[in-house]
Amino acid sequence: MKYLDFINKQICKTVLKPKKIVLFGQNITAGSHLGGLTKKLQVNDKSKIINSTNSENSLCGFGFGLMMNNVSSVFFMKQLDFLLLGIDHLVNTYNIIRSTKNDLKSSFTIMPIIVDNGYQGPQSSFNNFADICSIARIPGYAISTKFEAEKIISEKLISPGFRIIGISQRLFKNEINELRAIKRNKNLTLIQYAKGSNVTIVCFNFSFSIGYELLQKFHERKIKSSLFNITSLVPISWKTIIEDVKKTKNLIVIDDSKSQNVACDNLISQILINNNLINVQIIRRSIDDNWLKPNLDNLEINVSKIIKKLSN
Repeated sequence: MKYLDFINKQICKTVLKPKKIVLFGQNITAGSHLGGLTKKLQVNDKSKIINSTNSENSLCGFGFGLMMNNVSSVFFMKQLDFLLLGIDHLVNTYNIIRSTKNDLKSSFTIMPIIVDNGYQGPQSSFNNFADICSIARIPGYAISTKFEAEKIISEKLISPGFRIIGISQRLFKNEINELRAIKRNKNLTLIQYAKGSNVTIVCFNFSFSIGYELLQKFHERKIKSSLFNITSLVPISWKTIIEDVKKTKNLIVIDDSKSQNVACDNLISQILINNNLINVQIIRRSIDDNWLKPNLDNLEINVSKIIKKLSN
C-alpha cells in the first residue's frame, strides 16, 4: 500500500473512536483533500468536521481553546511552513497550558505536510521537522514506516495533551516501508529496526529510506548493521544507541534537514563524549547557492564510498 493511503486509512479509523472530536483545516473535505491525506474522513454524530480558513495563527489558538474546554481536535495543515504563523501559540499558549493544567483529558494534534518532494523552490526550503518540535520542547512524530504510522496514529493522534505529527510529501506515492521494529522507546521517538555487530545507522527527519537502502547494501556484503529511526527531537535518551555504538565502533548518521542546526548534532556530541569510535560518517545536505530555486532536492549517497570508509 502507498505511504499516503496507509496513513489516511489509519487516520480515518482512529478519528471514529472518540464520541466527540473536531477535525479542521483548509479544504479537508473538499478539492484534493490535502493531496488525499484527509479523504473519506468521517466522525460520530456529536463531532464536527470544519473546512476552515487559512488563518493558521487563529486556528492554532482555536485548537488550544478546544483542548482547554475538554474538546479534542485535529488540525490538518497543508504545509509545515504555515505552522510558523502559529509560533506564538506553540510557545506561549502551550507553555501556559502545560504549566497550569495538570489534568487535561482532551487532546490537540496538529498534522502538517512537510513539502520535501523536489522542484518546489522556496516552498520546500523548510523541511526540518525537529525545528518546530525543539522550539518549545513539543512532542513530535515524523512518520516514515508502516510500523510508525500504525503506532503513532493509534497511540498519539487523539491521546490527551498536545503534539505535532508530520508526514513527508516526498513519500506520498511510495510503497510504505513494512519493516517491523524490534525495539521502541516509550514515547515512540526512538525506534530500532535491525541489530548488527559491525555498524550503527541512525536516521533523522524522513531519511529512513536512505538508511534502509544502506542496510540492504551492507547485508549483501555481509556487513551486519543496526538501524535506528528518530521520529523527533524532544528530550530523548540516547542510551540505546550509545550502547549499540560501543559494540559496533562504527556510526553512520543520516539527516536530510535543511537547517543549519540539525537534530543529529545532539546525538553525535553525546556519542563522541561516551565512546571511542573507529569511524564516524555524517551524511547530511550540502546547501549550494541554488537552494531556493526549484531543483530535484534529493539527499544523495555514495554507497561504495561509505563502505570503503568503514573498512579503513
